[in-house]
Amino acid sequence: MADFYSKTFGWKAQMLGPEMGEYAVVHTGETDENQMLQKPGMINGGLFKKTSDNQHPSIVIAVDDIRASIQKVKDAGGTIIDMETPGEPMEIPGIGLYIGFIDTEGNRVSMLQPSSQM
Repeated sequence: MADFYSKTFGWKAQMLGPEMGEYAVVHTGETDENQMLQKPGMINGGLFKKTSDNQHPSIVIAVDDIRASIQKVKDAGGTIIDMETPGEPMEIPGIGLYIGFIDTEGNRVSMLQPSSQM
């Protein structure tokens, strides 16, 4: 899978291994030392090893203010997926604040406020 996206789109994949559920972090453009994208409008994300429980890619949208973005998701008809604390983003050490949501079409998407913006 990592080879396919690398050859097709030039993306760079980092395989995290079995301790992280065979997740592959995908970078779609140039990143800084914290693995955050340098060009606005691009997305990073990843792909899980396909199982019967997990049939979707992980799309992560970088935002400047995750709490304001949570409210915008709700106002537009989306549903926040509760993580550790209901309605609150989860902190990923060294990465930033993260939360998932369901859009109005039932797609699962995530948002990340990078640590550099906290």
